[in-house]
Amino acid sequence: QVQLVESGGGLVQAGGSLRLSCAASGRTFSTYNMGWFRQAPGKEREFVAAISRGGGSTSYADSVKGRFTISRDNAKNTVYLQMNTLKPEDTAVYYCAADYSLVVPVIPSGYDYWGQGTQVTVSS
Repeated sequence: QVQLVESGGGLVQAGGSLRLSCAASGRTFSTYNMGWFRQAPGKEREFVAAISRGGGSTSYADSVKGRFTISRDNAKNTVYLQMNTLKPEDTAVYYCAADYSLVVPVIPSGYDYWGQGTQVTVSS
């Protein structure tokens, strides 16, 4: 079992930046692949970014590539999502997720554990 708690969301103007954090507790953090997803009102949850156990492999949705950066600090049991050049269409609840698979998933069903989410609102 692992517990995930996101933080760092808020209200920001278009073009601004935010850094989300996801703190994990429970089983050894370095054994999980980690992902970030988001869900806007009336839309399905969508993939944002993912990172492998050791941090050597990352993947991003096309919509955030070049603007967002996922990273992790296994000593602090935390994964981050640095979000730059934010756009109004980035407005959503952002969730972090953990998975034990050998291959890093990019779909929600691939993840075993989820946080409660943090709201990100980007004003125009």
